[in-house]
Amino acid sequence: MPDARRPALAITALVLGGVAIGTTEFVTMGLLPQVADGVAVSIPEAGRAISAYAAGVVVGAPLIAALGATLPRRALLVGLMVAFAVGNALSALAPGFGTLVGARFLTGLPHGAYFGVAALVAVDLVPRGRAGRAVGRVMLGIPIANILGVPAATWLGQHLGWRSAFWAVGALGLLTVALVATQVPHLPGDRSRTVRTELGALGSLQVVLTLLVGAVGFGGMFAMYSYITPTVTGVTGLPDASVPAVLLLFGASGFAGNLLAGRLGDWSVLRGVVIGMLGLAVSLAAFALAAPHPVLALPALALTAVLTSVLVVNLQLRLMQVAGAAQTLAAASNHAALNVANALGAWLGGVVIAAGYGYTAPSWVGAGLALLGLGVLAASVLLHRRDTRRAGVASGPHSTAPEPAPVR
Repeated sequence: MPDARRPALAITALVLGGVAIGTTEFVTMGLLPQVADGVAVSIPEAGRAISAYAAGVVVGAPLIAALGATLPRRALLVGLMVAFAVGNALSALAPGFGTLVGARFLTGLPHGAYFGVAALVAVDLVPRGRAGRAVGRVMLGIPIANILGVPAATWLGQHLGWRSAFWAVGALGLLTVALVATQVPHLPGDRSRTVRTELGALGSLQVVLTLLVGAVGFGGMFAMYSYITPTVTGVTGLPDASVPAVLLLFGASGFAGNLLAGRLGDWSVLRGVVIGMLGLAVSLAAFALAAPHPVLALPALALTAVLTSVLVVNLQLRLMQVAGAAQTLAAASNHAALNVANALGAWLGGVVIAAGYGYTAPSWVGAGLALLGLGVLAASVLLHRRDTRRAGVASGPHSTAPEPAPVR
């Protein structure tokens, strides 16, 4: 029976699951040329495997979160990671491109629900006022994956074949199963949360707008990062052997961004989202301009990773703010939105490359998407403040009617 007084062990187990998920999500990008050669398709066409994973997250996150809201959270996390391990094994065994796309879709199904439930568990394990840092710690799995998992899996895939990377990630998923089962305390599900209650959150305008912010704005990062390998080798002029080191730089910068993001979230979630989104637009434009020059391109890439982490963590916290009672669905749906961004960014990046605009074009597309996301956020804040003012006027000094949560 795990010791509930030692949340650090439980959070470490949750982070490991995030490392496994982050590795499988991003390693396809690092091995895109090898995957394309292995299943006999072009690099832009191979990008569909990235989009298939993202589609799996989009479908799985709200569905599993809504159906699993009443289940004990530890058991749900274990089941999600077992499904994740199976999906990676199927990816490694895929005989052709079509079956690989299907396997990547199945692998993506547990992604959003895992991060959503893990975030809620982490918040339950820490004192009040530290929710931002708790969520930031759980989300460290993604940058740690980019520091260690993705470069290691990319190196493995380059030397032992791309299938070996998926076998390794599947094994990491099974290790997570064991650690979550033994280190995460029993936390019962909420029997009052029905599927209707959870799905009702999708009718909230603020939830929809916040999801749209992530789906559009975060697509900017994926437009660039989906094609990072051919960009740094074909435009920046770095050798293939340097790709794991470039991915390591991106991951280390994202790790630093996560540490910053949690503190920003405890200060002001809204400001954290604005800083992340506006900064992402600027850094992507800077990377597009700097790509031919290694001494400039690498710092621009590192800055993009920092701002990416700031944005992800604070979007997660904002959804938890505006979702009301449907916390499970809200926490999971953030990752569905981010993987709509994944699919959108990878697709638009492939479109501009196939049209002959070169490998820096996706970064310009990405900067535009980030600015669009910022516009959606501005609309969300204006509507929220209007509703808050109306609620205050309508309720009067003696009313007990609930008011919208404050924007902060």
